[in-house]
Amino acid sequence: MSSSGRCADLSELLGEQLGATATTAENWLLVEVPGTWQRDVAAGAGLPDPARAAVLAWLETTPSSRLLFLRRPGRTRGAGLLAFVVRAGETHASVQRFSLASPGQLADVDLEHDGEPIATPLVLVCGHGVRDACCALRGAAVYAALVGPLDEDQLWLSSHQGGHRFAANVLVLPLGLHLGRIAPEGSAPIVARALAGRIDLSHYRGRSVYAARVQAAELAVRTARGLDGVADLELVDADGAIVRFRDAAGEEHVAVVEESVGPTVPASCGADPEPQAGFVARVV
Repeated sequence: MSSSGRCADLSELLGEQLGATATTAENWLLVEVPGTWQRDVAAGAGLPDPARAAVLAWLETTPSSRLLFLRRPGRTRGAGLLAFVVRAGETHASVQRFSLASPGQLADVDLEHDGEPIATPLVLVCGHGVRDACCALRGAAVYAALVGPLDEDQLWLSSHQGGHRFAANVLVLPLGLHLGRIAPEGSAPIVARALAGRIDLSHYRGRSVYAARVQAAELAVRTARGLDGVADLELVDADGAIVRFRDAAGEEHVAVVEESVGPTVPASCGADPEPQAGFVARVV
């Protein structure tokens, strides 16, 4: 077993569940930052101070929000840099694009109103090698495999998405589909299905708009009912252990969710192994 892929290898080898592990966020700020990122960029580390202050203000005032850095190897900088504000709600989704001369210009734009609406979905492959070796090794390979099949303006490497041990991780926005354990050779058809609104449930970590408990219920209902379309289910309510969804025909589906303890594995490369908490759900 390669030490560079140890946390992901161990997680898969010991059968840790992939479902209900997606990062929860409905609003995403994506900023193109060329070069090597610092280990932790969640609070804007590496941005000029005024831009970082603007980013932190947006994060503080925007519910269920998260920042990711982006880069695209080989991309020419003649036209400047890009940033995106993505709304990844269950039924309402949008992407706003900002053209920047430099990351520092974030301090001078209105992130709520200055963006250009675009219809292009974004595919983000986690390749934050300074943060975790598994993301560097597996993410880079999946990114390379997707360079040909995807349009250039769709595909990006991203900073840490959450869940090193599920590498390679792919986030499809604005649908908010978080996919894990993607291998290079199978990546193109899985991502193509996601872009078409269909979910490969065997690689489905969850939908980012949902909390982990709801993600577990959603996966259980989809698996039991054979529903792989993003639009096939809509959340009705989540009351404690009981989660209810409604399908496109108006029928309700109910799942009971319980906390569980998974295998003892490191959360990331270099971390000490520990039991990983999760959720299990059954359809009633």
